[in-house]
Amino acid sequence: MQTSIPYDALAERPLPGIAPLNLEDWLIVDGAYDVQMSLRISLLSEKPDLVSALSEEALPAAQEVLALALEQLSGRADFDVGPQEVRCPDGRVVAIDRAQPLRTLGQIIQEDICLMQKVGDEHVLTGAVLCFPASWTLSEKFMRPLIGIHVPVAEYDDNIAKRVQRLFDGVRAGRPLWRKNALWYDDSSLFTPRPEDAPRDPVPAKDGAYLRSEKQCILRLPKTDAVVFSIHTFMVRREQVLHAPAAQ
Repeated sequence: MQTSIPYDALAERPLPGIAPLNLEDWLIVDGAYDVQMSLRISLLSEKPDLVSALSEEALPAAQEVLALALEQLSGRADFDVGPQEVRCPDGRVVAIDRAQPLRTLGQIIQEDICLMQKVGDEHVLTGAVLCFPASWTLSEKFMRPLIGIHVPVAEYDDNIAKRVQRLFDGVRAGRPLWRKNALWYDDSSLFTPRPEDAPRDPVPAKDGAYLRSEKQCILRLPKTDAVVFSIHTFMVRREQVLHAPAAQ
């Protein structure tokens, strides 16, 4: 778990709560990197089909997001990016497999990566590496449009669905966006898939032992025109959240 969140996770914003993002702030390495990456690697090794999916048509977009991430990491001191491998902050060396771009990326960064591509009038989930699902299951959402992905989220009504679709239509290459959410949990597990017909019972704020917050970034890929939806998951103990300056 992290000991802090680098934004005010509890501050309320009207849905969908979007703000501009500097691309340099897209990928985060925090104090939980080593432990989160150990879990990600275990999941990708033991349950690859549960935490990753990629349609044949989405391979070029997956290769493009891998290239973009490696370009961003190459300018950082905590990564050593070469033509065939990446040395990560925890000392691991990851081979770059461009035939499996999302699974490769899932071994390098803490962020989960979802690829959304326009099919007809809607964006469809055509690929993902999703090691830390917050009460949803990748196999149920793969190749479904935005409104289907958000079943059974009660707040995601037709009005919000139209606004989110306009957002995905309008995001421009080189002008990424971000939003955040915050949900209270009674345990700190990160791999928490749930089927649509068995939604998680909400944990009241007064009872939650842990705050789970996702920094969700939205980027347009200039070559394939796919939209990247990335998720950096923070899990912080209740007392650390409530004692943070932003919560005072």
